Amino acid sequence: MCPHQPPCPPSDGPDRDAARTLASHPEQGWSLLCNGVVLFEDTGELLPNGGIIAPHRPTDLTAPSAA
Repeated sequence: MCPHQPPCPPSDGPDRDAARTLASHPEQGWSLLCNGVVLFEDTGELLPNGGIIAPHRPTDLTAPSAA
């Protein structure tokens, strides 16, 4: 259970990435959030129940071309 007030969003909520960081390892590319989610630098996520969220960085957007 999250000891913070207000409590962090649950790991199954749409705002799960807003939880506080408990451990950060930027040299390895991941962080552990208070709700048990492991957040990776490429925006992929590993959920506490073993579920996987694929990276969702908006890299497939194209820049407008200069006319």
